[in-house]
Amino acid sequence: MLTLFHAPGTCSLASLITLEYAGADYVVHKVDFSANEQRSPAFLALNPNGRVPALQCARGVLTETPAILLYLAQTYPAAALAPLEDPFALAQVQAFNSYLCSTLHVAHAHRVRGSRWADDPVAIEAMRRKVPESVGACFALVEAHLPAAGWVSGAQAGISDFYLFTVAQWLEGDGLDPAAYPKVIAHRERVRALPAVQKALAACGAEGAGGLSVMPGVSP
Repeated sequence: MLTLFHAPGTCSLASLITLEYAGADYVVHKVDFSANEQRSPAFLALNPNGRVPALQCARGVLTETPAILLYLAQTYPAAALAPLEDPFALAQVQAFNSYLCSTLHVAHAHRVRGSRWADDPVAIEAMRRKVPESVGACFALVEAHLPAAGWVSGAQAGISDFYLFTVAQWLEGDGLDPAAYPKVIAHRERVRALPAVQKALAACGAEGAGGLSVMPGVSP
């Protein structure tokens, strides 16, 4: 049994979708950011980064979205979530996911997490104003290389699609005009229509996909 530590509205949605799509046996622990649960001693004992996602497995805890997605793709090969038999194609998947993680997501975080980089309110506001430009440039690059139809890589949906779908949820909130990214928006709707994605989105409510798990000493 896998346990995903997840918070609605975060990048952990990609891991949740992947678990559901793969048919994994899992439960969800909803981390309450409003109560600062991600900084609680119990959560930090599992993930010292104090962030989601975190995936508790039989061998330990995995963090960081690209690592979790690849682990799930390798653990559930029948789901064909990534081109595991083709080293170059798999590296391309990893490159795409790494870009979303290390560049696009970081640019987005300058709007909502500016205090990670500065204490000066003026500097934080300057970072926030820059987000439509910086995030827009990221989505423009994705738009330029995204297939007009179908999926990011391969003949069916996979981990890159679920990750792109997740970060594309933030596009309008970051001040971008969706009309400028027609392929990204069309891809977002194709992914949203998948039954596993619909179920994962429903799981972002009060109940997890397989019910909520509870860390010792922490209320869900």
